[in-house]
Amino acid sequence: MEKKKMAFAGSWYPAGSGECKASIQSFLKEKQGSSPFDGSFMGGIVPHAGWYFSGSIACRVIAALDPKKGSDEKIDTILLFGAHMHEQSEPFILTHGAIETPFGDIEVDRQLVDEICADVSIRQRTPLNFPEENTLELQYPFIKYFYPDAKIVVCGVAPSSFAAVIGSMAVEEARKLSRNIRIIGSTDMTHYGPDFGFTPAGTGEKAVEWVKNKNDRNAIQAMMEMDESKIVAQGLENKNMCCSGAAAATAAACKKLGAVKAVELDYATSFEKSASASFVGYAGILYALS
Repeated sequence: MEKKKMAFAGSWYPAGSGECKASIQSFLKEKQGSSPFDGSFMGGIVPHAGWYFSGSIACRVIAALDPKKGSDEKIDTILLFGAHMHEQSEPFILTHGAIETPFGDIEVDRQLVDEICADVSIRQRTPLNFPEENTLELQYPFIKYFYPDAKIVVCGVAPSSFAAVIGSMAVEEARKLSRNIRIIGSTDMTHYGPDFGFTPAGTGEKAVEWVKNKNDRNAIQAMMEMDESKIVAQGLENKNMCCSGAAAATAAACKKLGAVKAVELDYATSFEKSASASFVGYAGILYALS
């Protein structure tokens, strides 16, 4: 079986299963009193910086998608949307094979991928020519750890109106195959500072406050409203999401699954970890049935 090899292990996240497990267990202990783990969450938005910066938020979002304790519900497939793309970029999907993680391989749900590809125009990529994307790879160990028996569909989605079509269609095809699925969309928030060529609010603490309380807050509001067009527009016009296509596809997919409410699990910036003139925002959002 062809396999998508790890590219960021040992740098962006630990290379060994023991180190990954220790990190995950530490992440789960953070903000336990405020984490809404008792909801019926069908999907969520996660950040994708190195685990040191945003692993805690991503981990807790993905963990919250697990069915309630005592339930015999089984998750068949995880749909993961991500990738750094321009508005005119061609969406792509991993067609077959497996994805390597420190906890073992995740098998691609080839049957579901084939059905999606039959319905929408999307570039098909094999494990050997699949791009190295931190937006996607940083989530694989979490997915394998919390859903060890689940298969995966991995898709790069451009920030355009087609994102919502991809998200909705993927859910429709999953339903036809009687798949019990969960949805994950990967995006970081505002990339601010001279390193990113984006300094509309100057520098220092006032810039951090502007990012946290205005620019990122506007993007979070669009995601909370599950408004796909607003999500894409926010990312393109305000540079407050690097993968707004993935976020839009996730919102559309979760609505298709019946989600009617969003919960903001957490928000942070890299500035808290490493104060610098250049920093990035991270949000964790969950979509619930009720």
